[in-house]
Amino acid sequence: MTTYKTIDESTLEKLLYLSRLSPESTNLTILRKQVDDIVGYFEILSKYDDSENPYDAYPSTEADKLREDEIVTGLDVSNVKKISKDFMDGYFQVPKVLGEGA
Repeated sequence: MTTYKTIDESTLEKLLYLSRLSPESTNLTILRKQVDDIVGYFEILSKYDDSENPYDAYPSTEADKLREDEIVTGLDVSNVKKISKDFMDGYFQVPKVLGEGA
């Protein structure tokens, strides 16, 4: 026998609205029992200790540290032209990626 709290009528109406179900197209008795069962599962899960941080199991890395936000000088256009022969009018020419008709 379940001892957990059941949902009330207004909560059921809100769930129907959020799920875009109409009371006419839904068996409310079955739906209410299913929602009550789900609430019961959450009450079972809440009995377990979750105070341990799950991220403590993994070593810390430098990946989560961001670079400093500082302005640095970029490349001069003359230097960029030396990098590639496909640089023209301030842009790099690249192969066409999209197929025919795009």
